[in-house]
Amino acid sequence: MNRTLAITALTLSALAAGAAMAQDTKPMGDKMTDKMATVEKCFGVSMAGKNDCAAGPGTTCAGTSKMDYQGNSWRNVPAGTCATIKTPKGMGSLTPIKS
Repeated sequence: MNRTLAITALTLSALAAGAAMAQDTKPMGDKMTDKMATVEKCFGVSMAGKNDCAAGPGTTCAGTSKMDYQGNSWRNVPAGTCATIKTPKGMGSLTPIKS
């Protein structure tokens, strides 16, 4: 009898703790939306093989840029900072630039 009561109490405690933790979390969609709003694509600032995606003809996606500061490859940077990023080839751009 005491063992059954102990198991029941332990089970109820675990369920209550799980319910409390579930109430403290935000849905995953909110986190992704927040992150997407705080970054922008910045062209011409990534190092060779360090681009986030779409490095133009001859490449497929992330990590496929062929040279440093390739004008058609981009990197996600904090929103509002792209045009202030200085590289040996000039400033970052919100649109693809000729390499």
